[in-house]
Amino acid sequence: MEKNFKYSWSIFENLAVDYDKWFEFEGKGIYENEITAFKSISEEITNPSLEIGIGSGRFAMPLHVDFGIDPSINLLAISKKRGIKVVQGIGEDLPFKDRSFKTVLIVVTICFVRSPVKLLRETKRVLKPGGDAILGLVLRDSPWGRLYEKKKNEGHRFYKYARFYTFEQIKAMLGSTGFKIGNVVSTLFSSPTGKIERETPQFGYSKDAGFTIIDAKFTMT
Repeated sequence: MEKNFKYSWSIFENLAVDYDKWFEFEGKGIYENEITAFKSISEEITNPSLEIGIGSGRFAMPLHVDFGIDPSINLLAISKKRGIKVVQGIGEDLPFKDRSFKTVLIVVTICFVRSPVKLLRETKRVLKPGGDAILGLVLRDSPWGRLYEKKKNEGHRFYKYARFYTFEQIKAMLGSTGFKIGNVVSTLFSSPTGKIERETPQFGYSKDAGFTIIDAKFTMT
């Protein structure tokens, strides 16, 4: 498992430029809908903020997240060029003091870590009371999740190292680590085999959505 985990992020290191270009070409329509959905709850994203698994900064930059962490030096170099303060590291062992941030953004990263629960515990540790952990997820039981599971099983260069979760599994992980779910936003209702249309995000969880955003609140109770 340790070996597979290491390679799961090193593949992003080796293919950093290809990964970043995906957002401009093949994945442009998907990305635009996801950003629109995040912006529908942008008032919850307050600084100081951190993105765990920032990658090339494609989400942090338009959402005005000011800090980012990622194990990939090559991706961090791209994020830095986008004006984000970056540090190398992993989500399960964050190099930040307790209660440092008002918001922590986690976009799909939870699918590529050894221990999602440990990542969420670390997220809670660095959040200020009342802060928000905002998760962007491709859920296993959605049409897009089923497609990515198929690609994973076929040995896709990125997805073969991912572990996708159901909404109920994510909900249980959040509850066990002291988070309470607030807003949920759903988008990407287009078929994964059809044309990607511009969409208006919907509030609430939908099993038909390819991308789900969960705003989880850190409460002291």
